[in-house]
Amino acid sequence: MPDQAQKETTSFIDQLNSVLGDLSSFDDVAAENMNQEFRAAIAKITKGMSPVALINAYIDWLGHLSLSPGKQIQLMQSLAGKVYQLGTYTAESVTDSGEKSAPPSSIKDRSFSSEGWQAFPFNFFSQSYLLTQQWLKEATGNVDGLTKDHEGVVNFINEQILGVLSPANFPFTNPEVIQKTKAEQGENLKRGLDYLIKDVKSENGGAATTTDAENFVVGEQIAITPGKVVYQNQLIELIQYSPTTEQVGKEPVLIVPPWIMKYYILDLSPKNSMVKYLVGQGKTVFMISWKNPTEQERDLGMNAYLDLGLMESLKAVQTIVPNTKINTVGYCIGGTLLLIGAAALAGVEDDTINSITLLAAQADFSEPGDIKNFLNDSHLSFLESLMWKQGYLDADNMSDAFKAMRSGDLIWGPMIQRYFHGEDTFMNDLMAWNADGTRMPYQMHHEYLRKMYLDNELADGHYEVNGRKVSLSDITAPMFVVGTQTDHVAPWKSVYKLHQLTNDELTFLLTSGGHNAGIISGPSHPRRSYQVRKRMLRDKYLCADTWADSTEVQQGSWWPAWNGWLDEQLSGQRKPPKTGCASKGYKALRDAPGEYVKEK
Repeated sequence: MPDQAQKETTSFIDQLNSVLGDLSSFDDVAAENMNQEFRAAIAKITKGMSPVALINAYIDWLGHLSLSPGKQIQLMQSLAGKVYQLGTYTAESVTDSGEKSAPPSSIKDRSFSSEGWQAFPFNFFSQSYLLTQQWLKEATGNVDGLTKDHEGVVNFINEQILGVLSPANFPFTNPEVIQKTKAEQGENLKRGLDYLIKDVKSENGGAATTTDAENFVVGEQIAITPGKVVYQNQLIELIQYSPTTEQVGKEPVLIVPPWIMKYYILDLSPKNSMVKYLVGQGKTVFMISWKNPTEQERDLGMNAYLDLGLMESLKAVQTIVPNTKINTVGYCIGGTLLLIGAAALAGVEDDTINSITLLAAQADFSEPGDIKNFLNDSHLSFLESLMWKQGYLDADNMSDAFKAMRSGDLIWGPMIQRYFHGEDTFMNDLMAWNADGTRMPYQMHHEYLRKMYLDNELADGHYEVNGRKVSLSDITAPMFVVGTQTDHVAPWKSVYKLHQLTNDELTFLLTSGGHNAGIISGPSHPRRSYQVRKRMLRDKYLCADTWADSTEVQQGSWWPAWNGWLDEQLSGQRKPPKTGCASKGYKALRDAPGEYVKEK
Protein backbone atom coordinates (compact mmCIF):
# COMPACT_ATOMS: atom_id res chain seq x y z
CA MET A 1 0.00 0.00 0.00
CA PRO A 2 2.76 2.52 0.83
CA ASP A 3 4.31 1.83 -2.58
CA GLN A 4 0.95 2.46 -4.28
CA ALA A 5 0.47 5.72 -2.38
CA GLN A 6 3.96 6.82 -3.34
CA LYS A 7 3.28 6.04 -7.00
CA GLU A 8 0.02 8.03 -6.95
CA THR A 9 1.77 10.97 -5.28
CA THR A 10 4.56 10.89 -7.84
CA SER A 11 2.03 10.73 -10.67
CA PHE A 12 0.11 13.72 -9.28
CA ILE A 13 3.31 15.75 -8.95
CA ASP A 14 4.26 14.90 -12.53
CA GLN A 15 0.82 16.02 -13.77
CA LEU A 16 1.03 19.23 -11.73
CA ASN A 17 4.47 19.99 -13.14
CA SER A 18 3.14 19.35 -16.63
CA VAL A 19 0.26 21.81 -16.11
CA LEU A 20 2.55 24.41 -14.54
CA GLY A 21 4.94 23.93 -17.42
CA ASP A 22 2.14 24.59 -19.89
CA LEU A 23 1.05 27.66 -17.93
CA SER A 24 4.52 29.09 -18.16
CA SER A 25 3.92 29.64 -21.87
CA PHE A 26 0.33 30.83 -21.40
CA ASP A 27 0.63 34.20 -23.16
CA ASP A 28 -1.95 36.90 -23.96
CA VAL A 29 -3.08 35.16 -27.15
CA ALA A 30 -3.71 31.88 -25.34
CA ALA A 31 -5.60 33.71 -22.58
CA GLU A 32 -7.77 35.57 -25.06
CA ASN A 33 -8.53 32.35 -26.94
CA MET A 34 -9.62 30.72 -23.68
CA ASN A 35 -11.79 33.76 -22.86
CA GLN A 36 -13.40 33.64 -26.28
CA GLU A 37 -14.07 29.91 -26.05
CA PHE A 38 -15.64 30.26 -22.60
CA ARG A 39 -17.84 33.21 -23.55
CA ALA A 40 -18.82 31.52 -26.79
CA ALA A 41 -20.05 28.47 -24.87
CA ILE A 42 -22.21 30.68 -22.63
CA ALA A 43 -23.41 32.81 -25.54
CA LYS A 44 -24.59 29.71 -27.39
CA ILE A 45 -26.92 28.95 -24.47
CA THR A 46 -28.08 32.55 -23.95
CA LYS A 47 -28.45 33.33 -27.69
CA GLY A 48 -25.73 35.97 -27.43
CA MET A 49 -27.13 37.83 -24.41
CA SER A 50 -24.77 38.61 -21.55
CA PRO A 51 -25.93 37.37 -18.13
CA VAL A 52 -23.60 39.96 -16.59
CA ALA A 53 -25.43 42.80 -18.36
CA LEU A 54 -28.81 41.49 -17.20
CA ILE A 55 -27.63 41.14 -13.59
CA ASN A 56 -26.15 44.65 -13.65
CA ALA A 57 -29.43 46.09 -14.91
CA TYR A 58 -31.43 44.45 -12.11
CA ILE A 59 -28.88 45.45 -9.47
CA ASP A 60 -29.09 49.04 -10.71
CA TRP A 61 -32.89 48.97 -10.57
CA LEU A 62 -33.36 47.21 -7.23
CA GLY A 63 -30.47 49.07 -5.61
CA HIS A 64 -31.80 52.52 -6.48
CA LEU A 65 -35.37 51.46 -5.70
CA SER A 66 -34.25 50.37 -2.21
CA LEU A 67 -32.89 53.90 -1.67
CA SER A 68 -36.18 55.55 -2.74
CA PRO A 69 -38.66 55.22 0.17
CA GLY A 70 -41.04 57.70 -1.40
CA LYS A 71 -41.19 55.62 -4.59
CA GLN A 72 -41.80 52.48 -2.49
CA ILE A 73 -44.77 54.11 -0.73
CA GLN A 74 -46.20 55.15 -4.11
CA LEU A 75 -45.86 51.59 -5.39
CA MET A 76 -47.59 50.17 -2.30
CA GLN A 77 -50.42 52.66 -2.76
CA SER A 78 -50.69 51.78 -6.42
CA LEU A 79 -50.72 48.05 -5.64
CA ALA A 80 -53.46 48.50 -3.04
CA GLY A 81 -55.51 50.57 -5.49
CA LYS A 82 -55.15 47.96 -8.23
CA VAL A 83 -56.15 45.14 -5.88
CA TYR A 84 -59.25 47.12 -4.85
CA GLN A 85 -60.16 47.88 -8.48
CA LEU A 86 -59.68 44.25 -9.46
CA GLY A 87 -61.81 43.08 -6.53
CA THR A 88 -64.63 45.49 -7.37
CA TYR A 89 -64.54 44.59 -11.06
CA THR A 90 -64.51 40.86 -10.29
CA ALA A 91 -67.38 41.13 -7.80
CA GLU A 92 -69.52 42.94 -10.36
CA SER A 93 -68.72 40.25 -12.92
CA VAL A 94 -69.66 37.43 -10.54
CA THR A 95 -72.90 38.99 -9.28
CA ASP A 96 -73.93 40.34 -12.71
CA SER A 97 -75.38 43.38 -10.96
CA GLY A 98 -76.34 45.34 -14.06
CA GLU A 99 -74.01 48.09 -15.23
CA LYS A 100 -70.37 47.07 -15.01
CA SER A 101 -67.29 49.17 -14.42
CA ALA A 102 -64.68 49.54 -17.12
CA PRO A 103 -61.78 47.07 -16.89
CA PRO A 104 -59.28 48.41 -14.34
CA SER A 105 -56.23 48.01 -16.59
CA SER A 106 -55.52 50.67 -19.19
CA ILE A 107 -53.32 48.28 -21.21
CA LYS A 108 -54.85 46.96 -24.43
CA ASP A 109 -53.76 43.45 -25.35
CA ARG A 110 -55.07 41.75 -28.49
CA SER A 111 -54.68 38.37 -26.79
CA PHE A 112 -57.68 39.21 -24.61
CA SER A 113 -59.91 40.93 -27.16
CA SER A 114 -62.43 38.15 -27.79
CA GLU A 115 -65.77 38.01 -25.99
CA GLY A 116 -64.81 34.98 -23.91
CA TRP A 117 -62.27 37.05 -21.98
CA GLN A 118 -65.00 39.43 -20.76
CA ALA A 119 -66.74 36.82 -18.57
CA PHE A 120 -65.72 35.54 -15.14
CA PRO A 121 -63.29 33.96 -14.31
CA PHE A 122 -61.38 34.74 -17.48
CA ASN A 123 -61.69 38.51 -17.07
CA PHE A 124 -60.15 38.06 -13.61
CA PHE A 125 -57.22 36.14 -15.12
CA SER A 126 -56.62 38.68 -17.88
CA GLN A 127 -57.01 41.78 -15.69
CA SER A 128 -54.75 40.33 -12.98
CA TYR A 129 -52.11 39.77 -15.63
CA LEU A 130 -52.47 43.22 -17.19
CA LEU A 131 -52.48 45.01 -13.82
CA THR A 132 -49.30 43.16 -12.85
CA GLN A 133 -47.73 44.24 -16.12
CA GLN A 134 -48.83 47.83 -15.47
CA TRP A 135 -47.53 47.82 -11.89
CA LEU A 136 -44.12 46.45 -12.88
CA LYS A 137 -43.87 49.20 -15.50
CA GLU A 138 -44.55 51.76 -12.76
CA ALA A 139 -41.91 50.11 -10.56
CA THR A 140 -39.16 50.78 -13.11
CA GLY A 141 -40.27 54.29 -14.08
CA ASN A 142 -38.94 57.45 -12.41
CA VAL A 143 -36.49 55.63 -10.12
CA ASP A 144 -33.85 58.19 -9.16
CA GLY A 145 -30.41 57.13 -10.36
CA LEU A 146 -31.58 54.27 -12.62
CA THR A 147 -30.04 54.67 -16.08
CA LYS A 148 -32.38 54.75 -19.07
CA ASP A 149 -30.55 51.83 -20.67
CA HIS A 150 -30.98 49.65 -17.59
CA GLU A 151 -34.60 50.71 -17.27
CA GLY A 152 -35.20 49.54 -20.83
CA VAL A 153 -33.46 46.20 -20.22
CA VAL A 154 -35.40 45.53 -17.00
CA ASN A 155 -38.70 46.42 -18.68
CA PHE A 156 -37.88 44.17 -21.60
CA ILE A 157 -36.94 41.16 -19.45
CA ASN A 158 -39.98 41.69 -17.20
CA GLU A 159 -42.19 41.68 -20.29
CA GLN A 160 -40.57 38.46 -21.54
CA ILE A 161 -41.13 36.74 -18.18
CA LEU A 162 -44.73 37.94 -17.96
CA GLY A 163 -45.26 36.93 -21.57
CA VAL A 164 -44.53 33.32 -20.64
CA LEU A 165 -47.02 33.50 -17.75
CA SER A 166 -49.88 35.05 -19.74
CA PRO A 167 -53.20 33.25 -19.07
CA ALA A 168 -53.63 33.05 -22.84
CA ASN A 169 -50.72 30.59 -22.95
CA PHE A 170 -52.42 27.90 -20.83
CA PRO A 171 -55.34 25.81 -22.09
CA PHE A 172 -57.23 25.82 -18.74
CA THR A 173 -57.18 29.64 -18.44
CA ASN A 174 -57.88 30.45 -22.10
CA PRO A 175 -61.64 30.57 -22.85
CA GLU A 176 -61.11 30.30 -26.60
CA VAL A 177 -59.18 27.05 -26.19
CA ILE A 178 -61.73 25.68 -23.72
CA GLN A 179 -64.62 26.52 -26.05
CA LYS A 180 -62.90 24.91 -29.03
CA THR A 181 -61.97 21.82 -27.02
CA LYS A 182 -65.59 21.35 -25.95
CA ALA A 183 -66.88 21.90 -29.49
CA GLU A 184 -64.40 19.43 -31.01
CA GLN A 185 -64.36 17.02 -28.05
CA GLY A 186 -60.61 17.37 -27.71
CA GLU A 187 -59.72 16.74 -31.35
CA ASN A 188 -57.98 20.14 -31.52
CA LEU A 189 -55.60 19.12 -28.73
CA LYS A 190 -54.91 15.82 -30.45
CA ARG A 191 -54.03 17.64 -33.68
CA GLY A 192 -51.89 20.06 -31.70
CA LEU A 193 -49.99 17.20 -30.12
CA ASP A 194 -49.40 15.70 -33.57
CA TYR A 195 -48.06 19.05 -34.77
CA LEU A 196 -45.80 19.32 -31.72
CA ILE A 197 -44.33 15.85 -32.33
CA LYS A 198 -43.87 16.71 -36.01
CA ASP A 199 -42.09 19.98 -35.16
CA VAL A 200 -39.80 18.40 -32.56
CA LYS A 201 -38.73 15.79 -35.11
CA SER A 202 -38.25 18.33 -37.90
CA GLU A 203 -34.86 19.53 -39.14
CA ASN A 204 -35.43 23.18 -38.22
CA GLY A 205 -34.78 22.89 -34.51
CA GLY A 206 -38.33 22.35 -33.29
CA ALA A 207 -39.76 25.48 -34.94
CA ALA A 208 -43.23 25.26 -36.44
CA THR A 209 -43.26 23.69 -39.87
CA THR A 210 -45.75 24.29 -42.66
CA THR A 211 -47.57 21.98 -44.99
CA ASP A 212 -47.30 24.15 -48.08
CA ALA A 213 -43.67 25.32 -48.15
CA GLU A 214 -43.37 23.71 -51.59
CA ASN A 215 -45.71 26.42 -52.91
CA PHE A 216 -43.10 29.12 -52.24
CA VAL A 217 -39.90 28.05 -53.96
CA VAL A 218 -37.41 30.75 -54.97
CA GLY A 219 -37.39 31.05 -58.74
CA GLU A 220 -40.67 29.18 -59.15
CA GLN A 221 -43.43 31.00 -57.23
CA ILE A 222 -41.43 33.84 -55.66
CA ALA A 223 -38.52 35.89 -57.02
CA ILE A 224 -39.75 35.22 -60.57
CA THR A 225 -39.56 38.64 -62.22
CA PRO A 226 -37.61 37.95 -65.45
CA GLY A 227 -34.04 39.16 -65.59
CA LYS A 228 -30.39 38.18 -65.92
CA VAL A 229 -27.39 38.15 -63.61
CA VAL A 230 -24.99 40.49 -65.39
CA TYR A 231 -22.17 40.69 -62.83
CA GLN A 232 -20.79 38.52 -60.04
CA ASN A 233 -18.01 38.72 -57.48
CA GLN A 234 -17.32 36.91 -54.20
CA LEU A 235 -20.01 38.94 -52.38
CA ILE A 236 -22.77 39.84 -54.85
CA GLU A 237 -24.65 38.98 -57.99
CA LEU A 238 -26.12 41.94 -59.85
CA ILE A 239 -29.47 41.32 -61.53
CA GLN A 240 -30.77 43.40 -64.45
CA TYR A 241 -34.51 42.93 -64.91
CA SER A 242 -36.12 42.63 -68.34
CA PRO A 243 -38.20 45.62 -69.49
CA THR A 244 -41.94 45.29 -70.06
CA THR A 245 -42.62 48.71 -71.59
CA GLU A 246 -41.62 50.17 -74.94
CA GLN A 247 -40.07 53.21 -73.29
CA VAL A 248 -38.23 53.48 -69.97
CA GLY A 249 -36.87 56.34 -67.93
CA LYS A 250 -33.37 57.47 -68.89
CA GLU A 251 -32.07 57.04 -65.35
CA PRO A 252 -31.96 53.40 -64.14
CA VAL A 253 -32.87 52.26 -60.63
CA LEU A 254 -30.35 50.35 -58.45
CA ILE A 255 -31.76 48.64 -55.36
CA VAL A 256 -29.50 47.86 -52.38
CA PRO A 257 -31.42 45.35 -50.22
CA PRO A 258 -30.45 44.30 -46.69
CA TRP A 259 -28.06 41.38 -46.36
CA ILE A 260 -29.61 40.42 -43.01
CA MET A 261 -32.23 38.63 -45.11
CA LYS A 262 -32.42 37.77 -48.79
CA TYR A 263 -33.15 40.35 -51.46
CA TYR A 264 -36.39 38.84 -52.73
CA ILE A 265 -38.51 40.48 -50.06
CA LEU A 266 -38.65 43.10 -52.82
CA ASP A 267 -39.58 40.47 -55.41
CA LEU A 268 -42.09 38.17 -53.73
CA SER A 269 -45.08 36.73 -55.58
CA PRO A 270 -46.06 38.94 -58.54
CA LYS A 271 -48.81 40.85 -56.69
CA ASN A 272 -46.36 41.73 -53.88
CA SER A 273 -43.27 42.37 -56.00
CA MET A 274 -41.88 45.90 -55.82
CA VAL A 275 -39.49 44.98 -58.63
CA LYS A 276 -42.33 43.90 -60.92
CA TYR A 277 -44.23 47.08 -60.08
CA LEU A 278 -41.27 49.33 -60.93
CA VAL A 279 -40.54 47.51 -64.18
CA GLY A 280 -44.20 47.84 -65.12
CA GLN A 281 -43.95 51.58 -64.47
CA GLY A 282 -41.20 51.96 -67.09
CA LYS A 283 -38.12 51.75 -64.89
CA THR A 284 -34.86 49.95 -65.72
CA VAL A 285 -34.24 48.06 -62.48
CA PHE A 286 -31.04 46.52 -61.13
CA MET A 287 -30.90 44.54 -57.88
CA ILE A 288 -27.99 43.45 -55.68
CA SER A 289 -28.26 39.84 -54.48
CA TRP A 290 -25.89 39.26 -51.55
CA LYS A 291 -24.00 36.02 -50.98
CA ASN A 292 -25.01 34.05 -47.88
CA PRO A 293 -21.65 34.17 -46.07
CA THR A 294 -19.89 31.23 -44.44
CA GLU A 295 -16.83 31.01 -42.21
CA GLN A 296 -14.69 31.77 -45.28
CA GLU A 297 -16.14 35.32 -45.38
CA ARG A 298 -15.57 35.99 -41.66
CA ASP A 299 -13.14 38.88 -42.33
CA LEU A 300 -15.38 40.82 -44.73
CA GLY A 301 -16.18 44.14 -43.06
CA MET A 302 -18.33 47.15 -43.88
CA ASN A 303 -15.76 48.43 -46.39
CA ALA A 304 -16.00 45.14 -48.28
CA TYR A 305 -19.78 45.48 -48.48
CA LEU A 306 -19.34 49.06 -49.63
CA ASP A 307 -16.66 48.37 -52.24
CA LEU A 308 -17.65 44.93 -53.52
CA GLY A 309 -21.36 45.60 -53.15
CA LEU A 310 -22.50 49.18 -53.72
CA MET A 311 -19.54 50.65 -55.59
CA GLU A 312 -19.05 47.72 -57.96
CA SER A 313 -22.79 47.76 -58.70
CA LEU A 314 -22.78 51.48 -59.46
CA LYS A 315 -19.85 50.93 -61.81
CA ALA A 316 -21.65 48.07 -63.58
CA VAL A 317 -24.91 50.00 -63.96
CA GLN A 318 -23.09 53.04 -65.36
CA THR A 319 -21.34 50.79 -67.89
CA ILE A 320 -24.54 49.04 -69.00
CA VAL A 321 -26.54 52.30 -69.07
CA PRO A 322 -23.83 54.86 -69.93
CA ASN A 323 -23.94 58.64 -69.79
CA THR A 324 -26.56 58.84 -67.08
CA LYS A 325 -26.91 59.10 -63.33
CA ILE A 326 -28.55 56.46 -61.14
CA ASN A 327 -31.66 56.54 -58.96
CA THR A 328 -30.72 54.48 -55.91
CA VAL A 329 -32.90 52.64 -53.40
CA GLY A 330 -31.74 51.22 -50.06
CA TYR A 331 -33.75 49.08 -47.65
CA CYS A 332 -32.94 48.68 -43.92
CA ILE A 333 -29.19 48.08 -43.46
CA GLY A 334 -28.87 48.36 -47.25
CA GLY A 335 -30.13 51.94 -46.90
CA THR A 336 -27.52 52.71 -44.27
CA LEU A 337 -24.82 51.38 -46.61
CA LEU A 338 -26.26 53.48 -49.44
CA LEU A 339 -26.06 56.61 -47.28
CA ILE A 340 -22.43 55.87 -46.42
CA GLY A 341 -21.58 55.39 -50.09
CA ALA A 342 -23.53 58.48 -51.16
CA ALA A 343 -21.75 60.61 -48.54
CA ALA A 344 -18.36 59.24 -49.65
CA LEU A 345 -19.09 60.01 -53.32
CA ALA A 346 -20.47 63.46 -52.52
CA GLY A 347 -17.35 64.22 -50.50
CA VAL A 348 -15.20 63.85 -53.61
CA GLU A 349 -17.79 65.61 -55.84
CA ASP A 350 -18.84 62.43 -57.66
CA ASP A 351 -22.41 62.95 -58.89
CA THR A 352 -23.09 59.35 -59.96
CA ILE A 353 -26.16 59.19 -57.69
CA ASN A 354 -29.17 61.04 -59.07
CA SER A 355 -31.58 60.39 -56.18
CA ILE A 356 -31.81 58.35 -52.99
CA THR A 357 -34.80 56.38 -51.71
CA LEU A 358 -34.51 54.95 -48.19
CA LEU A 359 -36.93 52.28 -46.98
CA ALA A 360 -37.01 51.90 -43.17
CA ALA A 361 -33.31 52.77 -42.98
CA GLN A 362 -31.55 54.54 -40.13
CA ALA A 363 -28.62 56.93 -40.14
CA ASP A 364 -28.86 58.11 -36.52
CA PHE A 365 -28.84 55.16 -34.10
CA SER A 366 -29.20 57.10 -30.86
CA GLU A 367 -32.80 55.88 -30.49
CA PRO A 368 -32.95 52.57 -32.38
CA GLY A 369 -35.93 51.11 -30.52
CA ASP A 370 -36.23 47.79 -28.69
CA ILE A 371 -33.09 46.37 -30.27
CA LYS A 372 -31.08 48.68 -28.00
CA ASN A 373 -31.86 46.25 -25.16
CA PHE A 374 -29.54 43.75 -26.87
CA LEU A 375 -26.74 46.25 -27.45
CA ASN A 376 -24.10 47.27 -24.95
CA ASP A 377 -20.44 46.41 -24.48
CA SER A 378 -21.20 43.37 -22.36
CA HIS A 379 -23.81 41.92 -24.74
CA LEU A 380 -21.59 42.54 -27.74
CA SER A 381 -18.63 40.89 -26.03
CA PHE A 382 -20.64 37.67 -25.69
CA LEU A 383 -22.15 37.93 -29.15
CA GLU A 384 -18.76 38.57 -30.74
CA SER A 385 -17.30 35.58 -28.93
CA LEU A 386 -20.03 33.45 -30.48
CA MET A 387 -19.28 34.90 -33.92
CA TRP A 388 -15.52 34.53 -33.33
CA LYS A 389 -16.04 30.82 -32.74
CA GLN A 390 -18.27 30.32 -35.82
CA GLY A 391 -16.94 33.04 -38.11
CA TYR A 392 -20.46 34.42 -38.59
CA LEU A 393 -23.71 35.17 -36.80
CA ASP A 394 -26.27 32.49 -37.49
CA ALA A 395 -29.67 33.47 -38.87
CA ASP A 396 -31.41 31.88 -35.86
CA ASN A 397 -29.77 34.35 -33.48
CA MET A 398 -31.11 37.34 -35.37
CA SER A 399 -34.49 35.74 -35.83
CA ASP A 400 -34.84 35.00 -32.11
CA ALA A 401 -33.90 38.58 -31.22
CA PHE A 402 -36.49 40.06 -33.59
CA LYS A 403 -39.16 37.63 -32.36
CA ALA A 404 -38.46 38.58 -28.75
CA MET A 405 -39.34 42.19 -29.58
CA ARG A 406 -42.86 41.03 -30.46
CA SER A 407 -43.09 37.78 -28.54
CA GLY A 408 -46.88 37.88 -28.23
CA ASP A 409 -47.42 38.08 -32.00
CA LEU A 410 -44.43 36.06 -33.20
CA ILE A 411 -43.93 33.39 -30.52
CA TRP A 412 -46.87 32.77 -28.17
CA GLY A 413 -49.75 33.57 -30.52
CA PRO A 414 -48.65 31.13 -33.24
CA MET A 415 -47.92 28.44 -30.64
CA ILE A 416 -51.43 28.77 -29.15
CA GLN A 417 -53.03 28.53 -32.58
CA ARG A 418 -50.95 25.50 -33.57
CA TYR A 419 -50.73 23.43 -30.40
CA PHE A 420 -53.96 24.34 -28.54
CA HIS A 421 -56.35 25.18 -31.37
CA GLY A 422 -54.84 22.50 -33.60
CA GLU A 423 -54.73 24.86 -36.58
CA ASP A 424 -52.00 24.12 -39.10
CA THR A 425 -49.58 26.84 -40.12
CA PHE A 426 -50.10 27.91 -43.72
CA MET A 427 -47.39 29.93 -45.37
CA ASN A 428 -47.60 33.05 -47.50
CA ASP A 429 -44.85 34.63 -49.56
CA LEU A 430 -43.70 36.99 -46.81
CA MET A 431 -43.54 34.12 -44.29
CA ALA A 432 -41.53 32.05 -46.77
CA TRP A 433 -39.04 34.90 -47.15
CA ASN A 434 -38.86 35.39 -43.38
CA ALA A 435 -38.00 31.72 -42.88
CA ASP A 436 -35.17 31.91 -45.44
CA GLY A 437 -32.54 33.45 -43.18
CA THR A 438 -28.96 34.47 -43.86
CA ARG A 439 -25.76 34.66 -41.87
CA MET A 440 -23.65 37.75 -41.12
CA PRO A 441 -19.82 37.75 -41.29
CA TYR A 442 -18.00 38.26 -38.00
CA GLN A 443 -16.12 41.40 -39.04
CA MET A 444 -19.05 43.13 -40.73
CA HIS A 445 -21.42 42.51 -37.84
CA HIS A 446 -18.79 43.60 -35.32
CA GLU A 447 -18.19 46.88 -37.16
CA TYR A 448 -21.86 47.56 -37.85
CA LEU A 449 -23.01 47.12 -34.25
CA ARG A 450 -20.12 49.03 -32.70
CA LYS A 451 -19.71 51.84 -35.22
CA MET A 452 -23.43 52.43 -35.77
CA TYR A 453 -25.41 51.36 -32.73
CA LEU A 454 -22.87 51.89 -29.96
CA ASP A 455 -20.78 54.80 -31.25
CA ASN A 456 -23.27 56.32 -33.75
CA GLU A 457 -20.33 57.31 -35.97
CA LEU A 458 -22.31 58.06 -39.12
CA ALA A 459 -24.63 60.58 -37.47
CA ASP A 460 -21.81 62.14 -35.47
CA GLY A 461 -19.57 62.61 -38.52
CA HIS A 462 -16.85 60.18 -37.38
CA TYR A 463 -17.41 57.36 -39.87
CA GLU A 464 -14.45 56.82 -42.19
CA VAL A 465 -14.37 55.50 -45.75
CA ASN A 466 -10.88 54.86 -47.11
CA GLY A 467 -9.34 56.92 -44.33
CA ARG A 468 -11.61 59.94 -44.88
CA LYS A 469 -14.47 60.92 -42.59
CA VAL A 470 -17.75 61.32 -44.43
CA SER A 471 -20.64 63.66 -43.74
CA LEU A 472 -24.27 63.16 -44.71
CA SER A 473 -24.57 66.93 -45.07
CA ASP A 474 -22.45 66.69 -48.25
CA ILE A 475 -25.22 64.80 -50.04
CA THR A 476 -27.15 66.99 -52.48
CA ALA A 477 -29.18 64.30 -54.24
CA PRO A 478 -32.91 64.55 -53.44
CA MET A 479 -34.17 61.96 -50.97
CA PHE A 480 -37.40 60.02 -50.53
CA VAL A 481 -37.42 58.52 -47.03
CA VAL A 482 -40.01 55.96 -45.90
CA GLY A 483 -40.80 55.09 -42.29
CA THR A 484 -43.38 52.59 -41.04
CA GLN A 485 -45.70 53.25 -38.11
CA THR A 486 -45.18 50.04 -36.11
CA ASP A 487 -41.54 49.36 -36.94
CA HIS A 488 -39.67 47.56 -34.12
CA VAL A 489 -36.42 47.36 -36.12
CA ALA A 490 -36.09 50.93 -37.43
CA PRO A 491 -38.64 53.07 -35.52
CA TRP A 492 -40.02 55.77 -37.78
CA LYS A 493 -38.97 58.59 -35.45
CA SER A 494 -35.41 57.29 -35.67
CA VAL A 495 -35.66 57.22 -39.48
CA TYR A 496 -37.09 60.77 -39.35
CA LYS A 497 -33.84 62.04 -37.80
CA LEU A 498 -32.43 62.34 -41.33
CA HIS A 499 -34.15 65.74 -41.38
CA GLN A 500 -31.47 66.96 -38.95
CA LEU A 501 -28.55 65.27 -40.72
CA THR A 502 -29.13 66.47 -44.29
CA ASN A 503 -29.67 69.91 -45.76
CA ASP A 504 -31.22 69.44 -49.18
CA GLU A 505 -34.59 68.35 -50.52
CA LEU A 506 -36.13 65.51 -48.52
CA THR A 507 -39.55 63.92 -48.95
CA PHE A 508 -40.63 61.94 -45.91
CA LEU A 509 -43.41 59.37 -46.08
CA LEU A 510 -44.92 57.53 -43.11
CA THR A 511 -46.95 54.44 -43.98
CA SER A 512 -49.11 52.07 -41.98
CA GLY A 513 -47.66 48.68 -41.12
CA GLY A 514 -44.35 47.43 -39.78
CA HIS A 515 -40.77 47.02 -40.96
CA ASN A 516 -41.61 44.46 -43.65
CA ALA A 517 -45.37 44.54 -44.27
CA GLY A 518 -45.36 48.36 -44.32
CA ILE A 519 -42.81 48.41 -47.13
CA ILE A 520 -44.35 45.51 -49.09
CA SER A 521 -47.78 47.14 -49.35
CA GLY A 522 -48.43 47.66 -53.03
CA PRO A 523 -51.70 48.66 -54.72
CA SER A 524 -53.16 45.16 -54.21
CA HIS A 525 -53.24 45.60 -50.43
CA PRO A 526 -56.46 46.94 -48.86
CA ARG A 527 -56.75 49.25 -45.86
CA ARG A 528 -53.38 50.96 -46.31
CA SER A 529 -52.72 54.61 -45.56
CA TYR A 530 -49.80 57.02 -45.54
CA GLN A 531 -48.71 60.60 -44.90
CA VAL A 532 -46.18 62.42 -47.05
CA ARG A 533 -44.58 65.87 -47.06
CA LYS A 534 -41.62 67.43 -48.84
CA ARG A 535 -39.02 69.55 -47.07
CA MET A 536 -37.26 72.02 -49.31
CA LEU A 537 -33.90 73.67 -48.79
CA ARG A 538 -34.02 76.17 -45.89
CA ASP A 539 -37.46 75.04 -44.69
CA LYS A 540 -37.90 75.23 -40.91
CA TYR A 541 -37.46 72.02 -38.94
CA LEU A 542 -40.55 70.15 -37.75
CA CYS A 543 -40.20 67.59 -34.95
CA ALA A 544 -41.59 64.13 -35.68
CA ASP A 545 -44.75 64.52 -33.57
CA THR A 546 -45.59 67.90 -35.12
CA TRP A 547 -45.00 66.47 -38.59
CA ALA A 548 -47.36 63.55 -37.92
CA ASP A 549 -50.08 65.75 -36.39
CA SER A 550 -50.02 68.29 -39.21
CA THR A 551 -49.64 66.04 -42.27
CA GLU A 552 -52.74 64.81 -44.06
CA VAL A 553 -53.48 61.07 -44.00
CA GLN A 554 -54.07 59.59 -47.45
CA GLN A 555 -55.70 56.24 -48.13
CA GLY A 556 -54.16 53.51 -50.26
CA SER A 557 -50.72 52.18 -51.11
CA TRP A 558 -47.75 54.54 -50.96
CA TRP A 559 -46.10 52.95 -54.01
CA PRO A 560 -47.84 55.19 -56.60
CA ALA A 561 -46.81 58.32 -54.67
CA TRP A 562 -43.21 57.11 -54.66
CA ASN A 563 -43.37 56.19 -58.36
CA GLY A 564 -44.58 59.72 -59.10
CA TRP A 565 -41.59 61.10 -57.20
CA LEU A 566 -39.23 58.81 -59.16
CA ASP A 567 -40.75 60.10 -62.41
CA GLU A 568 -39.84 63.63 -61.29
CA GLN A 569 -36.20 62.53 -61.03
CA LEU A 570 -36.09 61.38 -64.66
CA SER A 571 -34.57 63.57 -67.38
CA GLY A 572 -36.65 61.89 -70.10
CA GLN A 573 -37.53 58.60 -71.78
CA ARG A 574 -35.55 56.20 -73.96
CA LYS A 575 -35.71 52.73 -75.48
CA PRO A 576 -34.86 49.99 -72.94
CA PRO A 577 -31.08 49.39 -72.73
CA LYS A 578 -29.63 46.05 -73.72
CA THR A 579 -29.11 43.42 -71.08
CA GLY A 580 -25.53 43.62 -69.85
CA CYS A 581 -22.53 44.84 -71.82
CA ALA A 582 -20.47 41.81 -72.82
CA SER A 583 -17.76 43.87 -74.53
CA LYS A 584 -16.92 45.50 -71.18
CA GLY A 585 -17.18 42.44 -68.98
CA TYR A 586 -20.87 42.51 -68.04
CA LYS A 587 -22.38 39.64 -69.97
CA ALA A 588 -25.54 37.77 -69.01
CA LEU A 589 -24.31 34.96 -66.76
CA ARG A 590 -27.57 33.23 -65.85
CA ASP A 591 -31.28 33.82 -65.35
CA ALA A 592 -32.60 35.65 -62.31
CA PRO A 593 -32.81 35.05 -59.42
CA GLY A 594 -29.26 33.71 -59.72
CA GLU A 595 -27.32 31.33 -57.48
CA TYR A 596 -26.45 33.29 -54.33
CA VAL A 597 -30.07 33.70 -53.26
CA LYS A 598 -30.54 29.91 -53.20
CA GLU A 599 -27.60 29.24 -50.89
CA LYS A 600 -28.59 27.86 -47.48
